[in-house]
Formats: sequence, C-alpha cells, structure tokens
Amino acid sequence: MSERKIVVGVDGSDPSKCALRWAVRQAALSGATVHAVGSWEFPAFYSWEGGPMPPDDFEDAARKALDDTVEQIQREDLPTVPIERELVHGHAAQALLDASDGAELLVVGSRGHGSFYGALLGSVSQRCAVHAKCPVVIVRH
Repeated sequence: MSERKIVVGVDGSDPSKCALRWAVRQAALSGATVHAVGSWEFPAFYSWEGGPMPPDDFEDAARKALDDTVEQIQREDLPTVPIERELVHGHAAQALLDASDGAELLVVGSRGHGSFYGALLGSVSQRCAVHAKCPVVIVRH
C-alpha cells in the first residue's frame, strides 16, 4: 500500500500559508503526510539595459520561504503531522503537477507571489486545477 500524500504549494505568501494550514488539518483527519513544495526560477529579464545577472540567491530565497513557512505552521497550535519539504528548480505549476503524481490531493493558495494581485485566481492555481491528475483544493486567503 502506498503512502497517503497531500501536496501543497508553498512560496511564503499569505495564501500559501493558508493552503499549508488547510493541508495540515486535512492530513490530520486522513492520516496523510504533507509534501510541501516550493520552486524557483531565474527571471526571464533582469534589466532592460542588459546588465549583469543578479546574484544566485533565488534558490536561497525560495528555500528560506519554504523553510520559514513550514516552521511557522509547525509552531502554531496545529495537529502534529509529518511535513516533507521539496524545493524544485522550475515553474511552480509544473513542479506542483509533477509532485502531485500519485497524491490524494493537491492544495494551492488562490494567489501567490505573482503579479496582477487583483485577479481572483492565480495562473499557478488555475493551471493546477485544469491539469492535475488528482483532486485540487484552492484555498482562499
């Protein structure tokens, strides 16, 4: 029998913290393990002037956001649930779709650290809702 797994996208934003809280509570009810996934990419354009690439701290910043978010949720008065962490180099939606293969749920926040903050549904959550091979829960902040 395979392990029960709930995958959740974590980027350090408030909506992703809400998604992780929801995933932890659901995992406590279902006996699943939470698999927190963060991702990072180099920006497509750094400057219009063609300046040098910024320091290689994108991965470090994404890892810090993932670690800080998981540790914050674990400190809160939530049930003790195992939370695995994975940081992936690549587009957030694809990283979550890949990680959710075989999962019982994929949980995402309705908005992350993308642009166009007025939109109701982010591009990552929308892509996951359309293409995931498991049920998707989109948690509103």
